[in-house]
Amino acid sequence: MSRRAADLLVDCLCAQGADRAFCVPGESYLSVLDALHQHPQIETLTCRHESGAGFMAVADAKLTGRAGVCFVSRGPGASNAAIAVHTAEQDAVPLVLFIGQVPRHELGRGAFQEVDYGKTFADMAKGVWTVHDPDRLPEVVARAFAVASAPTPGPTVVVLPEDMLEEMTDAAVSAAMPQQSAPFDPQAAADIARRLAQSEKPLLIAGGALDSPAGRAALHAAAQAHGLPVLTSFKRQDIFPNDDPLYAGHLGFKMPDAQRKVYEAADMLLAVGSRLGEVTSQGYRFPHAPQPVQPLIHVHPDPKHLNHVFAADTALACDPVSFLEALASQPATRSPARKIWSDSLHARVAAARPWEAPADGLLDMGPVVAALCEQAGDDAIFITDAGNFSSWLHRHFPFNGRQRLLGAVGGAMGIGMPAAVAAGLRHPGRQVITLIGDGGFLMTGGELATALQYGVPVKIFISDNGSFGTIRMHQERQFPERPAATDLQNPDFAKLAEAYGARGLTIERIEDAAAVVETALQEAGPVVVHVRSALEHINAFTTLTQLRG
Repeated sequence: MSRRAADLLVDCLCAQGADRAFCVPGESYLSVLDALHQHPQIETLTCRHESGAGFMAVADAKLTGRAGVCFVSRGPGASNAAIAVHTAEQDAVPLVLFIGQVPRHELGRGAFQEVDYGKTFADMAKGVWTVHDPDRLPEVVARAFAVASAPTPGPTVVVLPEDMLEEMTDAAVSAAMPQQSAPFDPQAAADIARRLAQSEKPLLIAGGALDSPAGRAALHAAAQAHGLPVLTSFKRQDIFPNDDPLYAGHLGFKMPDAQRKVYEAADMLLAVGSRLGEVTSQGYRFPHAPQPVQPLIHVHPDPKHLNHVFAADTALACDPVSFLEALASQPATRSPARKIWSDSLHARVAAARPWEAPADGLLDMGPVVAALCEQAGDDAIFITDAGNFSSWLHRHFPFNGRQRLLGAVGGAMGIGMPAAVAAGLRHPGRQVITLIGDGGFLMTGGELATALQYGVPVKIFISDNGSFGTIRMHQERQFPERPAATDLQNPDFAKLAEAYGARGLTIERIEDAAAVVETALQEAGPVVVHVRSALEHINAFTTLTQLRG
């Protein structure tokens, strides 16, 4: 059947399981927009900025486990979307970015908005393909989705010359390519179970590859079977119930040295489903690189991440979920010392969880999170933008294993508002609660208009301390009382929300927080809460005064 390449492309997306595409329209892929208009099986969401569109696709992929889809125009559009490509690579999230391109006869001539995307995205994307022949389109699309999805998920880029999209083709749609996985030897689980039986102070470091219903169940089963204390990797503390006696905490961004040293008392590390990146490994100190202090067993589906930074005592390239399922079925031996170890770790986390009002009476995000602990839904989706304000959620909120936590592992500011829109679209019956800083909101807060356009009732809590707070914290550590380029002058965010058509609320005092949070969560439509937080309370663990001291 002869058809435009643009129409074939949409059919190919359907064959790959795509049901939603985020975009900012551009003249270089008008044919695709026309094809999407005629093929309503894929919902097309118009965003306000390409970074927002890309972030939405990344968040959608985090929620579904399938590759997110984003369309942008050439040059400026692709440049704006680059932040989402970087985030997908850092966070190990499957993303397929489609970029409209100049006509084929203009390639290499420095045409208007022409970019060589093979060079531009070489260090971020897992693959970049330019489709010159419309007959090759099904093959390229199928490969882009397959490469984006495994073995370590990440971004791929498909470049679409605009004249190619108008050509007629008889090519047939290609089915999704089968995913290859490394074979798993059940005997390996038996061997590791025997080694764990000899350990008095083991730690299981649980990574993002376990962020699925099957992964969460396997993690819980293996931990319970062997009495293994569980440390979750950065931004993954939602994958294991925080009130479980085996929950030992999470490996957050630059955790206090005293907390890291507690974990360093372990006599064996079992890292499952984590690449053990710089943040999770606490600057490559836990485990220590290149030679860990403790015996390290590293289980990850992608062999290129095994023995790359850390010399593992045992490295297994296999599906981490299957490994944990097999480990859970193995005979277990628990020594009394094991339980003392796990109880001590959980007690330390539990003791630090309750929020207490600061003696100085200054407002921070603590009372907001304390109210959310009482009022958030059993299956709420929490989203954090990058910034110190999220430390109160990480420290004080007890994730129950059914709630979700979305954030940029790669530390990109601006994901909060777009991710909230994507989450509300994907799960319209669940609470979507987002914590954003003043700096991050003013990067992509325009996507609040997208939320209004598509009827997404997001609940946004903006911490306004008038500063790029994380950078200010680092400045105070290195150059006390010499801040530079971190002060911000902000609008009244509650009034700004009203201008968009959302409800705007304000918290100015600790004692007002609980009631305002309740009002926001009960509101049927979108709400923005302006939290006038004190810069003195720079994060949940320290103050500016303490840093300077």
